[in-house]
Amino acid sequence: MRRKLFSAIAAVTLSFAGTAASEAAETIRIGSLKFGTVNWELGTIVNNKFDIKHGITLEVLQFAGEDASGVAFRSGDVDVIVTDWIEVARLRAEGDDVTFAPYSSSTGAIMVKADSPLQSVADLKAIKLAVAGGPLDKGWLLLQAHAKKDAGIDLAGDNEISYGAPPLLAEKLRQGEFDAALNFWHFNARLEADGFRKVIGGGDAAIALGASGAVSMLGYVFRESWANEHRAAVLGFIAASKDAKELLRTSDAEWDRLHADGAIKDEGKALTTLRDRYRDGIPARTVKEEQADAQKLFSVLAEIGGEKLVGKATALPDGTYWSALTNGN
Repeated sequence: MRRKLFSAIAAVTLSFAGTAASEAAETIRIGSLKFGTVNWELGTIVNNKFDIKHGITLEVLQFAGEDASGVAFRSGDVDVIVTDWIEVARLRAEGDDVTFAPYSSSTGAIMVKADSPLQSVADLKAIKLAVAGGPLDKGWLLLQAHAKKDAGIDLAGDNEISYGAPPLLAEKLRQGEFDAALNFWHFNARLEADGFRKVIGGGDAAIALGASGAVSMLGYVFRESWANEHRAAVLGFIAASKDAKELLRTSDAEWDRLHADGAIKDEGKALTTLRDRYRDGIPARTVKEEQADAQKLFSVLAEIGGEKLVGKATALPDGTYWSALTNGN
């Protein structure tokens, strides 16, 4: 099912916070999934005191699911969550003041066994294809648009499609029940470690559809009014995020620490592929450049996903990306 930012489902949370903060430091509360990959970055911020360095205290509240984190965000129990800019655009079109700061351009990809005859999008016809994330997954929609535009293939109509949970689909692909599977990047990294390979990813599709570079579909999301009132603190959080990304980009030792601390539970070669694919998704462009490409991709996603995906939005609404970032700060 499509990601729901807000729901009425309650959840039990776990929390941890940075230590040794000055009494003057402002606390930013961020909600994350208990086993989500964003915890690697948040844990890096806290462990290395990047939050303290930038004048804030980061408090991380962990939730069992996205619905629960959405409830916490709506109720004001957390200040920041992670979701995609399409959801932000949909909510802004409905009058909400949520806004977005890019977090990661890592995207899902269609994976196959190493010896599979499937080599390109043109080969993806009349196959058994598994899709994680549901019919309105953004990567899935981008791949459909790309396949139709460049290869004349209706991925959803020309194939036997099975939707399901990411870990289940990854295991069934290993067992040979599918010819190919579209899965989230971290499940694909584990598949890659086991000898599977990528045919095409959502990022490749975005480039084929007109994007000039990697687009961060996921970002830190918060209320614009709150961010403008706490501008220095939010900019401090974003600076701490950048510091953590740089450390994760350059330091293998930091990945070893995350593994030793249990934040990453994969052993051996899977840790290496997870590290490398995470690094591939670290944003390297300006927010203005990302926003320009998001505007291009919005019309593509809106056309294929319709109102179920974008709601009342007819174009990327102003303010989808936080203005403090698009203005160059």
